[in-house]
Amino acid sequence: MTAPSRLMVIILGVFTALAPLAIDMYLPALPVIQTDFAATSAQAQITLAAFLAGFAFGPALYGPISDGWGRKLPLYGGLGFYTLASLACVLATDIETFTIARFVQAIGACAGGVIGRAMVRDVYPPQDMQRAYASLMLVMGGAPIVAPILGGALIGWFGWRSIFVTQAVLGGLCLVLLHFWLKESHPPHLRRRVGVLGALVSYGRLLVDRSFMGYALAGSFGMAGLFTYISGSPFVFIQYHHVPLDQFGWFFGANAFGFIVAGQLNGRALGKLDRHKVLVVAQVAQIGLSALLLAIAATDFAGLAAFSPALFLTIACIGFIAPNSSVLVMAPRGGAVAGTASALMGMLQFAIGAGASALVGLLHAHSAVPMAAVMLGFALLGPLSLRMLPKEA
Repeated sequence: MTAPSRLMVIILGVFTALAPLAIDMYLPALPVIQTDFAATSAQAQITLAAFLAGFAFGPALYGPISDGWGRKLPLYGGLGFYTLASLACVLATDIETFTIARFVQAIGACAGGVIGRAMVRDVYPPQDMQRAYASLMLVMGGAPIVAPILGGALIGWFGWRSIFVTQAVLGGLCLVLLHFWLKESHPPHLRRRVGVLGALVSYGRLLVDRSFMGYALAGSFGMAGLFTYISGSPFVFIQYHHVPLDQFGWFFGANAFGFIVAGQLNGRALGKLDRHKVLVVAQVAQIGLSALLLAIAATDFAGLAAFSPALFLTIACIGFIAPNSSVLVMAPRGGAVAGTASALMGMLQFAIGAGASALVGLLHAHSAVPMAAVMLGFALLGPLSLRMLPKEA
């Protein structure tokens, strides 16, 4: 990588990190928000599902716009949405308003991930994309480690609303980075402007592309395990296993660290291996470890001493699934369709993630069984999606 490209990846990593920050900083606050708004635990978890639903809807806006008008313009819009919606979360007076603000915040936050993947595809040849994605994961992957610890500290010092004040400030700083330090990667001669009908046609072509759908769904079902963990872990650790609020961030961050290590190992040490084969092995490992996790949760065998390592390894599998599925989706689809392909992949990931998050909330019980069962269910769907691939894939 050249120095300018390293800077670009770092900035895009920061933009992409806005989403995990928006999710993970407020996870320790979920029980407090539930009490403050006199809401049920299901309503509190639905605020996370609403964020993931916004993440599923938002990419539909950014993909065609970034392909037709360049990458920076929709980034300005997304970061602006994120900043204003963060302030709306601060001012919310009831759970319904807060949930709507979270939905809008997600629409803004998803711009970084969608357009970031497209910009990497603009700049890097296929053989270097995996390392670039690994670098993105390193920057954005630090967020789940730091975010819940920072969120817990902010709750203790200033109350839960200070979390969203902090996010609004970060959104403003990202606008400054975008304006002064990030260069446009999609030149005018490659842009293709289409109307609503043209965008629908482009999405339709990808939806019937068996290679695209097979790998995009494989990544989405794998990532559903991560969203299930994000949604269920505050209640599993804090309410069921009685982990103190100020220590939750360390438990949560430990599993995020496994995700990062796996992603870096995948991008560097395993970079020369066949991506499809690595993806398949990771899927099988995720199924086996999820089944073990469910057995431990159902029997409560050895408490956290057994549950935590099994959860760590299950989440680490996703560090192999996510980057390989992304490269296999994006590498053949550059130029005028990179933004649309990235957008549809993001829509699938977060629509499925929102469903997984909502399902954990609906199945909420005073145990870790619902979280582990949902993780296993989606892990089983991963290999099935690869059956969609053309025979030569």
